[in-house]
Parts: sequence; C-alpha cells; structure tokens
Amino acid sequence: MTSTCVIETHALSKSYGRVEAVRGVSLSVKSHQITAFLGLNGAGKSTTIKMLLSMIRPSGGSGQVLGKSIDDAKDSVHLRGQVAYVSENKQLYGYMTVEQMIRFTRSFYSDWRVDIERRLLSTYELPLTRKVASLSKGMRTKLALLLAFARQPKLLILDEPSEGLDPLGIEQMLESLVAQCSEGTTIFFSSHQIPEAERVADQVCILHRGRLVLDSSLDDIRQSYRQLELVFLTVPEESSVRVAGVESIRTVGRQMRVVVSGNADLLIERAHDLHASSVEVTPVGLREVFMETVKGK
Repeated sequence: MTSTCVIETHALSKSYGRVEAVRGVSLSVKSHQITAFLGLNGAGKSTTIKMLLSMIRPSGGSGQVLGKSIDDAKDSVHLRGQVAYVSENKQLYGYMTVEQMIRFTRSFYSDWRVDIERRLLSTYELPLTRKVASLSKGMRTKLALLLAFARQPKLLILDEPSEGLDPLGIEQMLESLVAQCSEGTTIFFSSHQIPEAERVADQVCILHRGRLVLDSSLDDIRQSYRQLELVFLTVPEESSVRVAGVESIRTVGRQMRVVVSGNADLLIERAHDLHASSVEVTPVGLREVFMETVKGK
C-alpha cells in the first residue's frame, strides 16, 4: 500500500451464489481526506465496507486498510483499535442509558477525546439519562457518531451516516466530519445523498451494480464535466459528435444535449464544423454527473 493511502483494493469481489454483489473493485482512498462512496441502493456499498472491515471475506481480489491485509485475522484485530465504524443500523446497547453507553465505550480507549464528547453532547442535545432503546432513530445516529468521533480514530468509516437525521442534524453531522478530518482523521462514508457528498467530499467514488464506475477528486469533476446544448438546422448523426470524453447524448428535435467528462473544446470545434447554429456550455453538478454515470452504465 502506498504511504498516502489508507485503503487500497485490487479487483475486490464478492459473490453470493450466482449473484455478484461486488465486481472487481480497485480503489485507493487517500489519507487526511473525506471520500464519498456513492451509489444507488443495492449497488454494493455496504458489502464493500464489510469486506474492508473483515466482517465478511472477499470471493476474490485483495485489500489493505492502514497497511494491514483485510484477509489476515491478526491484522483485523489490530485494525479495530484504529478504525471507527458507524453502521447503517447504528447498533447500540438498548438497555444502557446514553451516559452509560458513552462511559462504557470510553473505557476501551486511552486516547478518548473528552473535549469532543462534551462538545457533541451539547451540539447534539443528547439526553444522558434516557435509555438508548427509547431514543429516536436520529438521536441514536447522533450517539453513534459521538462514540466514533470521540475515539479520534485514524480512519472513520460511515455507512449512510445521515440516515434518520433531520436537516439540522445533517448539517451538524457534516460540520463534524469536516472538523474531524481537519484534526487528521481520514473519512470514508457511503451515501446515496448527493448533496451531502458535494458539501464535504474531497474524493468521489461511484459504485454501480457492484462495479466502480467513477473515481475522481471533486475538484477534477467540477473542472472537467460540462454540458453542451447544441442546436442545428439539420441534426447530424449522434456518432458524428461522439468524441473521447462524451458520457451521454440526448437528441430532442433540433437540439442535442451532450454531457462530457473532458474534451469540451474539441466537441465545440466539432459542433461548429457541423454548422451548429448555437453552442451553449454550462458546468455540471455532482448530481448530474452521478445520474449520467449510472444511467450510462
């Protein structure tokens, strides 16, 4: 594993009988960044995360987390002290109070950050005397996040962290992610909520039907992706505008809508050669990139 990466996989795969849940995923997650792992429901995000955490064994390929093999039992035990994980189900001990849950978790970590604990208790307005089982889904999510953040882990893996949160809770969660990353924690979170990723992510990985279909920095996406609206008196064949970098083409009447991930200048030149009467270029947001990527695949 390279020194700048905390997660690396090569052709990582998982099958359940004839069903391929994850198919040949090779990704690199850089340290001290926030990486968003996006995909539709059922894309294979949770399965990939469980393989990274050695909760399930891969059917093929390999992976390393913090330099440790995900296939090695001794390595997986060592990783538990360095990686914090918040699952989609936010599993906690329901019979404990919030205060007992925090005190119990704190006892396992000598470097527990009491300052983070106190700050998030105040921010999240968690009721210390309430039983965990009686908390709302959003409150259980906030408690699980507090337990993960206060550990000050090297790597924080979150599976759908905003599940159950209201808009204020989502805002608080995103602010906590940025603050945690600024203190040196690498964050890898799965989601199908595009606005969350667009707010905080440095890197974006998109999984679709078990395959990694996009792996790029958010800055590169913003700089490279463009939408071109081309208007013709006589509409040419779509193949005539299909240059390298074209992700999708949609023709309605005399208008072509083309989304590109690069070579926008080349396509503009091609459109003029084809006597386009109008060429309009606009930036493309992450939501549009996501939709075009999964629809195109």
